[in-house]
Amino acid sequence: MNEALRRAMHQTRMTDRQLAEKCGVDIKTVGRWMTETGRIPRARHRWAVCEALGEEEAVLWPAAARKAIKVGPDREVVSVYPYRSGCPASLWRSLITKAERELTFAGYTNYFLWLEQARFGAALRRKAAQGGRVRFVLGDPDSDLTRSREQDEAVALTLSTRIRVTLAELEKIRSQPGVDARFSDGHAYLSVFRFDDDMIVTPLLTHSVGHDAPTLHLRRHQDDGMFDRFASHVEELWKRGTPVWEEEGNG
Repeated sequence: MNEALRRAMHQTRMTDRQLAEKCGVDIKTVGRWMTETGRIPRARHRWAVCEALGEEEAVLWPAAARKAIKVGPDREVVSVYPYRSGCPASLWRSLITKAERELTFAGYTNYFLWLEQARFGAALRRKAAQGGRVRFVLGDPDSDLTRSREQDEAVALTLSTRIRVTLAELEKIRSQPGVDARFSDGHAYLSVFRFDDDMIVTPLLTHSVGHDAPTLHLRRHQDDGMFDRFASHVEELWKRGTPVWEEEGNG
């Protein structure tokens, strides 16, 4: 019995038939995934199951994950997506849920998180209340750089508007110790989102908006690897940044 798969289905209240429909397989196939010892679905079906259940492949089928373990300098690269919009919302939700120590959102606006993640503010407040550090690095809505980027993007929902949406949402939780925010322009073309030892990185391409940016999911496995280098970049942004709440910030 694949106990991890059974448990994930129970937690999401998903039946065999519902999972079969989401993965495009017969219900009997789902049954075999659960009951036949050592049975590993095809890669596309494993990914579909992970997306449907909001769980990672290494949890549901650790043997498949071990076969794919990398040993070279790219071993910290978990997944690559040609567009941020192609990165599953369930992955973001899983990373936010599982993080305990560090949640850093160094996106220029971070607007999409409030749009796509249900009760995002409540989750951040809870993480901070449990001792985690929650930080936002934002672009200044009134800066020349923001105005210049708005001209490049030429979209109806401007960068400054999206930043102000995030600021308004952060205002609701700023009283919670452990939540802090700073302005910076050093990440205008590179967004980094950290969740303990996992990270989402999106380099912004010329004349494109955030959801069109290529996206990397990284996981820390070594000192001074890709993860640590991006983490150091964010720490430098934070050190040089300007506090959003000058007098009452709770950093």
